[in-house]
Amino acid sequence: MKEAMFWKQAGDDKVLCELCPRSCVLSDGEFGECGARKAEGGKLFTANWSNVVSLAVDPIEKKPLFHFWPGSRVLSIALPGCNLHCKFCQNWQISQERPEPDAETEPEEIVELAVKNFKCRGIAYTYSEPTVFYEFAYETAKLAKERGLYNVWVSNGMMNPEPIRKICKVMDAVNIDLKAFRDDFYKGVCGGIGLQPVLNAIKEFHKNKVWMELTTLIIPGLNDNENEIRQMVDWIADLDKGIPLHLSRFHPDYKMKYLKPTPEDTLEKIAGIAKSRLDHVYIGNVLNSTWENTYCANCGTLLLWRRGYVLAKNEIREDGTCPKCGCKAPIIGNIIKA
Repeated sequence: MKEAMFWKQAGDDKVLCELCPRSCVLSDGEFGECGARKAEGGKLFTANWSNVVSLAVDPIEKKPLFHFWPGSRVLSIALPGCNLHCKFCQNWQISQERPEPDAETEPEEIVELAVKNFKCRGIAYTYSEPTVFYEFAYETAKLAKERGLYNVWVSNGMMNPEPIRKICKVMDAVNIDLKAFRDDFYKGVCGGIGLQPVLNAIKEFHKNKVWMELTTLIIPGLNDNENEIRQMVDWIADLDKGIPLHLSRFHPDYKMKYLKPTPEDTLEKIAGIAKSRLDHVYIGNVLNSTWENTYCANCGTLLLWRRGYVLAKNEIREDGTCPKCGCKAPIIGNIIKA
């Protein structure tokens, strides 16, 4: 264990965790709602320090990030725990079950793996919830920046402003999972405390000028109502219509195996609603969809052609502009050819 960041004493030998909006007050020996932070001896500790339970090399498009270093490879890491309990979680084995690692891995080892063994362009803190392994991610990200690697934060957005401001100093891009646009969904389906903390986090990341993309998993009958989608899209567009939105197809998993996958026509209808207000909208988990591609927001010209997570073709000029209208393409970092 390692002493945690963002906490204070709360009297009577209790501690208050200030990392996320849950604000857990813990007595000695108690774990927070995330299962990753523990009160002990009047202090708060991160109990999952160095407990890396998932390590893989991914295309950056899998995060998903389509406008950040397209075509590059990223070393993805996860430690156990999550401050939400989504019934549809795709990675519940590590976010909810709290598995023990085969061996402990220190931040220096992660960075060396990325640089020497896998030749990745960066590191992604993902799969479970990086907020609950904040200290490990922060230390790793600092070392990664020193070695010229980028850092990517893939999160549910349940995070307080001060930790966001600090992590933004070492992060280059973020993808926030905006799970729905209703309080009751966050409370009933995700085991959370509501929608507003996530909206606050999105605004805070945006204010700190970290490249951001959003993802919404579309679940039949639960968050696919067109009026709700319009409210969500309007909110995003009012913040910044240039924020890319990824609409992912639901596949039955964890406690929602009884539901069917999202119909493709539902996804396309929702994508059309989103595209009426946002510059860049994508559909994920659907094979051979034209909604995987990046088009010029000004003239509609195809800029980046994808097949699954593979960047198959790049039409952007060397100066970073659209080949037809000359507008600047919203791409951060280099484009890595397949």
